[in-house]
Amino acid sequence: MVREQIGTSNEIYLPFIYSLFCFVLIANLVGNIPYSFVITTSAVVCLGLSFTIFIGVTILGLSIHNLAFFSFFIPSGTPLILVPMLVIIEFISYLARAVSLGVRLFANLTAGHSLMKILSTFLYQMFNSSLIISILTLIPFSLFISLVGLELAVSFIQSFVFCLLISSYLKDAIDLH
Repeated sequence: MVREQIGTSNEIYLPFIYSLFCFVLIANLVGNIPYSFVITTSAVVCLGLSFTIFIGVTILGLSIHNLAFFSFFIPSGTPLILVPMLVIIEFISYLARAVSLGVRLFANLTAGHSLMKILSTFLYQMFNSSLIISILTLIPFSLFISLVGLELAVSFIQSFVFCLLISSYLKDAIDLH
C-alpha cells in the first residue's frame, strides 16, 4: 500500500504507516469485546489523531517545498482574478480532509459498536425469558453472530482505509499534486 500510494523512494514512512495501522486495528478489535471501552469511538481521540497527523503532514510538505507548498491551494491554469477565492475554498477543503478522516473512523465504529451493544442486550433479555422464547431466540442469535463477523471485517477495513488516506495525503504533501 505504501509503495503504491507514496512510491518506492519514500518508503521511510512505512514504519509510521504500519504503526498507525496496528494501533487503529488493535483499538478497533478491542471494541469487539462486549462492554469494553474503545478509544476509536471517542470523537476527541479520532479527531485528535487525524489533526495531529494532518499537522505533521503539512509541516513535512512545508519543510520539503518551503513556500512552494502553498501552490497546493491554487489549481493550475487559474485566472489571477479567481486566485483569492480559490485559495480560501481549497484551504477549507484541505482542513475538511482532517475533519473527515477523524469523523469517518469515529462514526463507522461508533455505529457498529452501538448496534452490537443494543442487539446483545436485547438477545440477553430474550434468552432470560421463557423456554419457548429462548428457543426462538436462536434464529436472531445466528444473525447476531454474522454481525459480529461483519464488525470484525469493519475493524480491519477502517484501519486500512485510515492508513490508505494518510498515505494519500503524504503523497500529496511530498509531490504537490
